[in-house]
Amino acid sequence: MMKFVTLLVFPFAAALASTVPFKGCQQKVKESIHGPPHGWYKHAPAPKHHILELKIALSQHRFPELEQHLWEISDPSHARYGAYLSKQEIETLMAPHPETLAVVSEWFTLHGLAEEEVIHSSARDWVTIRVPVGLAEEMLDTTYHVYKHAETGESIVRTTSYSLPDILHHHVDLIQPTIMFARFKAFKSTPHWTNQAQPAASCPPGETITGPAGNPVDASCNSTITLSCLRQLYNAENYQTTATNCNKLGITGYLDQYANNKDLQQFYLAQNPSAYGSNYTLVSIYGGKNNQSYEEAGGEANLDTQFGFGLVWPTPGTFYTTGGKPPYIPDPLNPNNTNEPYTYWLEHLLSQDDIPQTISTSYGDDEQTVPYTYATRVCAGMASLGARGVSLLFSSGDGGVGDGNPDPATQFCKSNDGRNVTKFLPVFPASCPYVTAVGGTVNIPETAAAFSGGGFSNYFARPAYQEAAVSEYLAMLAPDTFKGLYNSTGRAYPDVAAQSENFSIIYQGQESPIGGTSSASPTFAGFVSMLNDARINAGKTPLGFLNPLLYSTGYTALNDITQGNNPGCGTLGFNATDGWDPVTGHGTPNFEKLKALVLALP
Repeated sequence: MMKFVTLLVFPFAAALASTVPFKGCQQKVKESIHGPPHGWYKHAPAPKHHILELKIALSQHRFPELEQHLWEISDPSHARYGAYLSKQEIETLMAPHPETLAVVSEWFTLHGLAEEEVIHSSARDWVTIRVPVGLAEEMLDTTYHVYKHAETGESIVRTTSYSLPDILHHHVDLIQPTIMFARFKAFKSTPHWTNQAQPAASCPPGETITGPAGNPVDASCNSTITLSCLRQLYNAENYQTTATNCNKLGITGYLDQYANNKDLQQFYLAQNPSAYGSNYTLVSIYGGKNNQSYEEAGGEANLDTQFGFGLVWPTPGTFYTTGGKPPYIPDPLNPNNTNEPYTYWLEHLLSQDDIPQTISTSYGDDEQTVPYTYATRVCAGMASLGARGVSLLFSSGDGGVGDGNPDPATQFCKSNDGRNVTKFLPVFPASCPYVTAVGGTVNIPETAAAFSGGGFSNYFARPAYQEAAVSEYLAMLAPDTFKGLYNSTGRAYPDVAAQSENFSIIYQGQESPIGGTSSASPTFAGFVSMLNDARINAGKTPLGFLNPLLYSTGYTALNDITQGNNPGCGTLGFNATDGWDPVTGHGTPNFEKLKALVLALP
C-alpha cells in the first residue's frame, strides 16, 4: 500500500488541483439500483458514526492498451506469445491520468480529508478512505441504511443510489460499499456425512473401467473420487512435478473458510503419503485468518487445498485467506468491513512481485447482484493478472442456467431491474472473459453434472477467441430456444470442465464426500499447474491466460463431453453436445495430450 503523500505526481497533482472548478458543480447520480435485491429489506438508518471503508476506483484510461497486450501474449499464433508484462509495465497501464489524481485530491480536501488519510493501491488506481457514515453521505449525496437479509439475518450498510459532482464522473469508475448487495459464496461444497467410510464397496478390488484416454481406471472411481482417480482419469499417472523450478499453485479462501492443517496431513497420509509433513505458504489479506480448531474447518477450504496441493505436490502451494465478510455490527469501536473481498485480493496480488502461475477460486455470485461497474473493474484486474502470465480458474457455479430448478411453477430466476421477469442467471466472476471457467462432470464415462453452471453473460460481450465455437453451438439450437431468457451475444461459459461429485476429503478428522464445481476448479487448476511445470522445465514461459489457447488448438487435447444438461429457471437448461457447449465447455483434460501440445508451443 502506498500513502497518497508519497506519490511522485503529488506536487503536480496539487498544482493542477488548485485550478479545479468545484464551486457550483452539479451533483449527478453516479450509480443507482431499482431497490435492494430479493431477500434484502431496509432495517434502520445507518448510525452516522459508523466507519465505512470507501474504496474508490479511479478511471484506467489505458486499459484498452493493456487488453491488447493480453490478447497478443496469450495467442499461440502471435509472435509475442508468452512475452508477459512486468509488474511495473502493468502498473503503468493501470495508472490513472495525473489530472484524475488532481481532481480527486481536491475533492478530498474539500471534505476535510488530509493527504495522509488517503491510501493508494500499488498502481494508484484504487483509493481507500475510512470515513464516518455521516461524511460519506455528505460526499456522495446519499443516505445509508442497514439492510437485513430475511433468510440469513445478515446485515450490511448500503444505499440504493449515490451521486458525485459532475466533474468527477469521468475520473471515478465506482465507489463501494454503496449499491452492491452481492453475497459471494462457495459453490455447493457442503460435506455430506456418511456413517461408514467411503470405499468403493460396490466394485470388487482390482476391477477397472476404461477412462476417456483409453487407459484402465479403477472402477471405484465411479463412486469415490481420490487424487489417484483424477490422475488415472485425466491421463497423468506417471507425471512427477518438481519443487525447484519456481512453479507455484495458488488457492483462494474467502468468507472465513479455513484450511485445517491436521485434516490436510490426514488426507496426505491416506491419498499421497509422499506429501505427508509438507506444508503450504499462508498469505493473509485484509485480516484474513486461518483458525485451526476442528470446529472452524471449512469444507470448501479443505477441499481446495487437499485436492489442489495434493495433485501437484511437491510443487509449492500458497493459500490466500482474505478477510471481508459482510456481517455488520453497529459498534464504532469495532467497525466491520462491509466490502466484498475480491478487490482486496486483487489489489494485494497485483502489488506483489512474485505470484503463483496458476490460481483457483471456487466462489462467485449471480452476475446481476454485482453492479456492472464493479464487475467490469474486477474483470479488468483479472486481465492484468493474465497479462503477467497467471492462469486464473474459477468454478462456473452450481445452479445450472440459474437456480438449478427445472419446475416452471417453483423456479426463482427473476431479473432485479424492477421488471421481475424470468431470466437465466449467469455467474460472476466465471462470466469475466479474462478467466477460465470450469464446469462439472460426473461418472465414468463422464457426463455433464446437472448442476454445472453455464450460460451467457449479460455484462460482457463475446470475446473473439470463442466466437467460432459458440456460434457453432448456437446454430445447432432450434430457432427461438429459450428466447428472451439469455443474451446470445454474451461471453459464454464454462470454457472447460472436470469431475465435481463425490470427492473424498478429510473434514474435521473424518472422511467425507463433497461436491460441486468447487471440486472442478482446483482439479483443472492442478493439471494446468503440472503443464506449467513441464513448460518451465523445458525453459519456456508458463501458459498464462488459457482461453485463446484452449479455443484455438487446446480443445483437441480435451475429452469432449456430449451427454447431460444443466436445468434451471423452469427449463431443462442447455445440452452437452459435440464440440463446445454451455454445460461443460470444451471438456475435461487429457494431460499427456495437453503436455505434448504445450511443449510444442514457443
